Amino acid sequence: MDPTVLVQCASSPPGELGPPLGEGWTCTVHTWGEGDVLKLFHRGRPVEKVEREFQALRAIQALGLPVPAARELIEVDGRYGIVMERVAGISLLRRVQSQPWTLFAAVRELAELHVRINACRAPAGLPLQREWIAKRIDSATNLTERDRERARCCLADLPDGDLLCHGDFHPDNVIFTARGPVIIDWDTATRGVPAGDAACTSHLIQRAHLPDSSPAYMHALLATFRGLIHRGYLSRYVRSGLATRPQIVLWQAPLAAAAIGGLADSNPLRATRP
Repeated sequence: MDPTVLVQCASSPPGELGPPLGEGWTCTVHTWGEGDVLKLFHRGRPVEKVEREFQALRAIQALGLPVPAARELIEVDGRYGIVMERVAGISLLRRVQSQPWTLFAAVRELAELHVRINACRAPAGLPLQREWIAKRIDSATNLTERDRERARCCLADLPDGDLLCHGDFHPDNVIFTARGPVIIDWDTATRGVPAGDAACTSHLIQRAHLPDSSPAYMHALLATFRGLIHRGYLSRYVRSGLATRPQIVLWQAPLAAAAIGGLADSNPLRATRP
């Protein structure tokens, strides 16, 4: 990927920056002109991180995966942002909320999309999966040094790879549109091995909680069927041949430690989507 910083300095163009459509952990999403949105990162977000996501989106789109088109990287009133295609649709999570009888079909769709991602060769400019996880382990202040060292040792025994890993693949990051599913939120993308990425989603399925705004029946559904959901996801994923169950299990301990250090799978699925 081109390492050149592609930033246009700009103030808020009149009539361009619309009201917020949603807010995540690192940014707000605004309407931007006709058919686009601006993912505007919070003040203080390093431009290098914003540029990495922008370049990753462009490179991943070139692989033929269904992702939002990244238009340009800009600065608005001292904050960096990515202008991208507006993805109009409903997330897989919200689709299940409105049609709970589709739960297990949704699990199969999630696994099949994940296989499609992990089967792609990763763009060369993405960070290594093991290095990304190691940084999160090192920043985990709630871990004892003994636990941190144990997690580092587990991670050191795991392989590097060159396949595309999302790093935060869950049902709220899949949007169903008129053209089919679109996969969003690629700021945690890395080069690595499928077993590690599947382990991250496995950890999410087992540990993440629903947004507080989710209806009570969804919380009850998850509590009742979480084990079946997890087994269904793993069964479908393993069938692809990209990873075995024992390989996935080997990544669980370092990923659990990394979650304490701020990896995306420590967070609930609560981000508001446009």
